[in-house]
Amino acid sequence: MATTPSTPISPLRQRMQHDMMMRGLSPRTQHQYVRNVQRFAAFLKRPPDTATSEDLRAFQIHQHECGANAGTINSTVSALRFFYTVTLRRRDLARGLVATRRPHTVREVLSVEEAARLLEAAPGIKYKAALGVAYGAGLRVSEVAHLKVDDIDSQRMLIRVEQGKGGRDRNAMLSPQLLDLLRIWWREGKRRGVMFPHGWLFPGRSYTDPISARQLHRAVQEAAEVAGIRRRISPHTLRHSFATHLLEQDVDIRVIQVLLGHAKIDTTAIYTKVSTKTIQAVASPLDRIIALMEGQDRTASPPG
Repeated sequence: MATTPSTPISPLRQRMQHDMMMRGLSPRTQHQYVRNVQRFAAFLKRPPDTATSEDLRAFQIHQHECGANAGTINSTVSALRFFYTVTLRRRDLARGLVATRRPHTVREVLSVEEAARLLEAAPGIKYKAALGVAYGAGLRVSEVAHLKVDDIDSQRMLIRVEQGKGGRDRNAMLSPQLLDLLRIWWREGKRRGVMFPHGWLFPGRSYTDPISARQLHRAVQEAAEVAGIRRRISPHTLRHSFATHLLEQDVDIRVIQVLLGHAKIDTTAIYTKVSTKTIQAVASPLDRIIALMEGQDRTASPPG
């Protein structure tokens, strides 16, 4: 299924793209699915529609032996399941694909003070504003990168997020401080000649393209080094911190679910495992037992 700009798209790839389009998959998901099927074809060294169940098994073993992480493996499984179930109508092959469990690790979260130091150390006002959106509104890195100027609604104090994860649109919060920060960047961007009406809020190296996720990752790493934060963090850490800090402010978890754009409350509930305040607020059963014992000691009659 591999193609180059000078070669036409194969009928097989075109059929898969039509199948994805008819089912409303987002452009990013379509691109990812095609890329994963291409990787399998490269491993196979022949067209993927000629694969057998043993070929799929060998490919999955190859991924594990090469140290592919759970996200990569599961993304590939989703793509191949779609390809064999929908496009080729070979459910018998799709049944042999096995997703892997993601390791349950505690998500890295910054303290409020660390978040402040990180934003202060951002390499320039554009990155300070972009990371401010990630932390101040809880946006994913791809959502930050694809914001447009028109997405900032200062009248209703909302940020419009279009085609977020799962192809869903939603409104994110826009605090007065974040709006002030964005206005500072707007004025500076206008002065530099990179900010235009209806254009990208955070242009990349060319004003016609949005900033890349890689640029935002690099900015976070540089800021963390300057701020003296030695842990391994990413732009997504700011989103985790946003959710955790709201939870510690006693914001209802259902409100946080809407702000984060989670389809299921179970996904948002993960942050209850991270919130220090949530953990500290729970009374240990040992405390209750000791309190009962102390109460019995005080009411017991002294020996006569």
